[in-house]
Amino acid sequence: MTTMNISLSDEMKAFIETQVSQDGFASASEYLRCLIRDAQKRQAKQALESKFREALESGPATPMTRKDWDSIEQEAMKRWTNEQPSQ
Repeated sequence: MTTMNISLSDEMKAFIETQVSQDGFASASEYLRCLIRDAQKRQAKQALESKFREALESGPATPMTRKDWDSIEQEAMKRWTNEQPSQ
């Protein structure tokens, strides 16, 4: 783990210290890591929702055929075979 120094106003520092004590965090670092993880989760959720929206707007869905499934299975088997170590 690396260290990062940040500058905060006195009000922000007091706010963080209050949150640490009220929410049961062991330290300001733990509290800030929690905030960052929450922001990362929100960002990932937004990216996923964007992909869903893109898929919905891409046009009507088409049903999968037996030929589609066979093609997927063949591609998977080819990749799996290529990833196996040589003996």
